[in-house]
Amino acid sequence: MSSGFRRPNPFLMACLLALLPFSPAPAFDNLHVASVPALAVLSDGRTGAVHYIALQISSDPGADGPVIQFSEINLGGGSLVGDDWKAGVRQAVLTALRHLGMDGRDWVVTVKNRSHNAMTDGMSASGAVAVGIMAAWRGDAIRPGVAMTGQIAPNGDILGVGSVPQKVEAAAREQFNTVLVPRGQSNMGDGNFGSQARRVAVIEVGTLDEAYHAMAGPRY
Repeated sequence: MSSGFRRPNPFLMACLLALLPFSPAPAFDNLHVASVPALAVLSDGRTGAVHYIALQISSDPGADGPVIQFSEINLGGGSLVGDDWKAGVRQAVLTALRHLGMDGRDWVVTVKNRSHNAMTDGMSASGAVAVGIMAAWRGDAIRPGVAMTGQIAPNGDILGVGSVPQKVEAAAREQFNTVLVPRGQSNMGDGNFGSQARRVAVIEVGTLDEAYHAMAGPRY
């Protein structure tokens, strides 16, 4: 990830999604796509960053899924992702399916982390992924200017994560106006949300439903 990675406009993001090395279309039908911004911290532990997670849901009647595959090709700003990151995505998909009332047996989900960092790990993006999966399937839009950090639990709760002040500061730097954080983490006790972060609305969310309501909605 890079602190200088700028948020693309929706048209550019749609073009990038179309160019991702996802599974070949002829084998599947009913494609659903979404891109969600998520917050992270660089390896120095002090610098927050914004990255984008591109999601594609394909329907394959022959699958025994949900099948989850990770596109880790560096082309186009992709990054490798660690075992914890992958585990968080898997949990996000399963939790989203439960909220949608589906079993996802015919789902093939392809995930690409768009970042200028060589490696990304941890589970703090899994809440945003769960929102993105639901939005992609429903055909809803991810609201512009809203980013999220938080780990998804199997029951849909949003669990606490680390380095929240640094992540909020990164979102402000990248001109987001709203950041969703786990319940109880809007005030980390030290007040060090930085000068830029004071321009951002920090909203606590405790469940996937709350996060979805704040981050996604019908297309107009």
